[in-house]
Amino acid sequence: MADADGSLKLGCEIVGSSGRLEVLPLEPGQRTPGFGYMRWVIVALLFSGTAINYIDRLVMGILAPDLQKQYHFDNIAYGKIQAAFALAYAFGQAAAGGWLDRVGARIGYTIALLAWSTVSMLHAVARTATQFAVARVFLGASESPCYPAAVKVIAEWLPRRERALAMGFVNAGCNVGMILAPGLVSWLALAHGWQWAFIGTGALGFVWVLFWIPLYRRPHEHSRCSPAELAHINSDASEPVNKVRWRTLFSYRQAWAFMIGKFLTDPIWWFYMTWLPKFLAQRHGLTLANLVRPLTMAYVMAGVGSVIGGWLSSAMIHRGWSVNAARKTALLITALGVMPIMLAAHVSSAWTAAALLGLAMAAHQGFSSNLYTLVSDLFPRSVCGSVAGLGGTFGYVGSTIFSGLTGYILFWAHQNYTVIFLIAGSAYLIAFAAIQLLAPRLEPVDSSDEPEAGAFAVS
Repeated sequence: MADADGSLKLGCEIVGSSGRLEVLPLEPGQRTPGFGYMRWVIVALLFSGTAINYIDRLVMGILAPDLQKQYHFDNIAYGKIQAAFALAYAFGQAAAGGWLDRVGARIGYTIALLAWSTVSMLHAVARTATQFAVARVFLGASESPCYPAAVKVIAEWLPRRERALAMGFVNAGCNVGMILAPGLVSWLALAHGWQWAFIGTGALGFVWVLFWIPLYRRPHEHSRCSPAELAHINSDASEPVNKVRWRTLFSYRQAWAFMIGKFLTDPIWWFYMTWLPKFLAQRHGLTLANLVRPLTMAYVMAGVGSVIGGWLSSAMIHRGWSVNAARKTALLITALGVMPIMLAAHVSSAWTAAALLGLAMAAHQGFSSNLYTLVSDLFPRSVCGSVAGLGGTFGYVGSTIFSGLTGYILFWAHQNYTVIFLIAGSAYLIAFAAIQLLAPRLEPVDSSDEPEAGAFAVS
């Protein structure tokens, strides 16, 4: 059955019976056979786009020691360069989410990826700290739609019971980017000069777009999405067709649950990305040559944790758990999984420290996969990009604050990381408590809760 616009109605299942096809009614939440794979092709595209996103943002950090020597800027200037990226990324996400909800993921992601790939390549013309900082501002702003777009696409293409698993795969893309970036950047820089590290990695985005544009459509518009797969995608209970005004999102407890969760946990991930090599070098005397293997181990563990964390709640929903019970259980388990990081400052072995850090990063990625999935659990698809963008803004504002505090804490503690790891180990349980307080039953937003009269609309 189809609506007036030609899209398939929710709540139907196509099955074989006596040699013919029948359309049978489907109860809300009932499981349906997948009968297709296109949704996982879309997830694979999101995975690779996220990997490219992280490769492009890491080039500057990998080349920083050589660039600082060649162009004579100190660590204070380098800190400002990285802060420029973080702030642009933070506030870019607030705008990117609403923009994506208006233009759609296909056009929005295409523009964003072409923009950040171009800006990444333009780093090659910079020669001063100020010029690099300007380039990082534009890179942060143009990279900011990546995660809001992923959340929006997953909400469009997968039923609730598969979204956390899908987000886990997408989240793992950042770890693949972190693993690939050092080798790729080093090879390009040593073989062709540092400028080609920016140019070569930036070019990856143009290749990705050649796959995204022909392959991505919304499910009901996609020629390769079978009627059975479309029924599977739309097998959840019908969500309200109402839209949500961007400016009213701050009035919802559900939005604050996500934003506070990001504010508390994103800074810990940013700490791992920016301070982990420094910690291992300072505490355990590792040089650049022998940092690679323990760092790679930690990054691989993080990627595995992302997939397992996403799989966990999806598997529980498949087994009949409620969305609320499954998501909250996965969030609690991963929050507890971070806590051993509190010991990392006191172990004597670099490999043990790296293993504890890898476990914490894996647990973070599992927590993050489920946290992102809350957006599509709580809000209609039409506004998922906006909510994800606001959460990203809160997360990177928190990251900017925590990055500055980390330097002061280490100064006051005489370079002892104990306090930092105590904060890292407890942040997730605090975030879980905030989510439970603000969204105790994960009830989707209700139009009757809106404080203003009139229809919900992203504006």
